[in-house]
Order: sequence, then structure tokens, then C-alpha cells
Amino acid sequence: MTLNGKQKIYFASDFHLGVPNYESSLIREKKIVAWLDTIKHDAAEIYLVGDLFDWWFEYKYTAPKGFIRLLGKIAEITDSGIPVHIFTGNHDMWMYDYLPQEIGVTVYKEPIERTYSGKTFFIGHGDGLGPGDHSYKFIKKILTNKFLQWMYARLHPNLAFGIATYFCRRSRIATGTSDSVYLGDDKEWLVSFCKEKLTEKHYDYFVFGHRHLPIEVNLSENSKYVNLGEWINYYTYAVFDGTELYLKKYNES
Repeated sequence: MTLNGKQKIYFASDFHLGVPNYESSLIREKKIVAWLDTIKHDAAEIYLVGDLFDWWFEYKYTAPKGFIRLLGKIAEITDSGIPVHIFTGNHDMWMYDYLPQEIGVTVYKEPIERTYSGKTFFIGHGDGLGPGDHSYKFIKKILTNKFLQWMYARLHPNLAFGIATYFCRRSRIATGTSDSVYLGDDKEWLVSFCKEKLTEKHYDYFVFGHRHLPIEVNLSENSKYVNLGEWINYYTYAVFDGTELYLKKYNES
């Protein structure tokens, strides 16, 4: 896809709606909706790269209540003809056909490759990629097991959502733990992953969430890794204008 001079591709991640409490989550949700209103006039496509919700699980006839403002705004945007892509993250990996059916998004469970205006992108949430983090990789295998998901769905929603909420309240977002320090190229797992991928194939841009820290790293002369940050402390997102990808901070006027 080649963008014209007025079109842009937008990326954001890690809204974690639902924590630390209803009141602050609602304030954050309204801010996200306001941001979507500011970008919809020139957006060619929008990527929401995981952990939109701090907890999500779909039963056959039931999904978590709330988040109506965000879901309605996304539906408005897709109805206008602008594609919206949602990636599952480590907090909302149990996302299936409800959102595609109701609000017209495309949902991805694995990283994807895209090309815009001759630039190649590798896009994903970022969880479980690169070396290290072996405990999470083991847990992810359990959480993505189809049989165990089926067993969990046998629980009454009140109990299942209650269990999930209890564990989410211990997450780094809910407890206010901030990923405020860049660890260095050799200790950042996603940097290591990007460099390994570049030995297999060239990508102009790697775009991830999950890390929670806004990051821009030049991997080589013509390849960059961008981490999108999160929307509790940073309110950051990325924009591709047809020539360059760069991070920006949303400031309400």
C-alpha cells in the first residue's frame, strides 16, 4: 500500500483498561477516544497492538462488560472504511470473534508483516519474543492451550472474571510499577529479537508494545525498533507518514 500525502498509519498499545479501578480507567478510556477522534481524519489504517484491556475472556454468549466508549468509537471508525487491527496481548489473549463481528476489526494472535510506501514492518505485541522470560513463555503455553481454555469457560462468568481480576490487580500496571529504565541493547529482549530477525530478512521497522516504555532504537543504518509505551504514564503512540515512523505523545488540548 502506498500512502498519499494526507494518509498516515497509527500505532498504539497497552491501554490496560480496567485497572487500577473503574474511575481512573474511565478517564483513560475517554482520553483514548479523544485521541482516536484526532487521528481519524487522516488515518489510512490504525493498529492497536495488544493489552487494550487488562483482562478479556469471551464466552460463547458473554464478553466482559464495559469499555463501551472505546468499542463504539472503533466501530464508528471501521464503519467509515478505515481498517482497525487489534493484536492480542498477554492480558487479553482470549479474544476471538466478538470484536470482529461487533465492531469490524481484524484480530491477530501472532506478529504480522506489512509493507507501506515501500517500507517493511514487523508488527506484534512483543510478549514471549526474544531470549529469556522463560517463566512467562511457559505460562503462555498453558493459557493458550485449547483444552484448558475450554475448561476455564465451564466456570460461571462471575467466578471466572473474579479470578482474572484478582490476578490482574497484581500486574505491574495495576500496582503502579513503571518500566522507566532502558536496560541496554544487550539486556532488552525485544532488541535481541529484532537483531536476530534482521539476520534472516530486512525490515525497516519493528513495532511492538508490551515493554511499556517508549523506545526508539536504531538497529542499523536503515532499520529501527519502536516500542509504543503505554497509556497510564506516557500516552505515547507511533505515526508512519509515508516516509518515516516516529513516536509522539498525546496531549489533550
